[in-house]
Amino acid sequence: MTDPVEPAGERGPRKRVMNYGTGRVALLDAAVRVVARGGLRKLTYRAVAQEAGVTHGLVVHHFGSRDALIEEAVTHAIRSSLRSSALEIGTGSPADFAAGLPDMVESGPELQAFQYELLLEARRRPELMSHLRSLYEEYFEATRRELGRILPGPVSRGASRLAFAALEGLVLHQLVFGEREATEEALAELTRLLGALAEEPDGH
Repeated sequence: MTDPVEPAGERGPRKRVMNYGTGRVALLDAAVRVVARGGLRKLTYRAVAQEAGVTHGLVVHHFGSRDALIEEAVTHAIRSSLRSSALEIGTGSPADFAAGLPDMVESGPELQAFQYELLLEARRRPELMSHLRSLYEEYFEATRRELGRILPGPVSRGASRLAFAALEGLVLHQLVFGEREATEEALAELTRLLGALAEEPDGH
């Protein structure tokens, strides 16, 4: 999903082979990369077309408006991230909780950067907030369900938000500083904490 970042001034139109039936997804992936590199202000039909190696008219045909492109890119990014996050393994083992997080950041840094750009942009553009919030609820709920499989007692909203905030912070730090080993150390500590809580009769 991601490509090496080329030095400024050396980027030309990218020629990508888009298979029939996957063109829309390829354009959304291109939109994610554009925003990850330059922020939402750089997201234009022409920028996405150049990134994907297609015509400007094809992007217009698929999305119709810039707002529609943004909205679909947000949905695509978060659902792609959920699929790759290993957040909801379903084993009920503390050792498996978010075990795939470091790999997720390394394999899709632009996907993660896109989401942080959108979170900041939503503060300036309130019209993005409701859509972004509803999609983030998917993250919160996935975290709550997985914790529910691990802990013996009911999982409160505060507990699931706390766990997710820890994971999101680790993603941001690895994305910025590139310290995979620090992420792994922190996840090991979280695993130990969840293991201790899982042994408590009421989960507290």
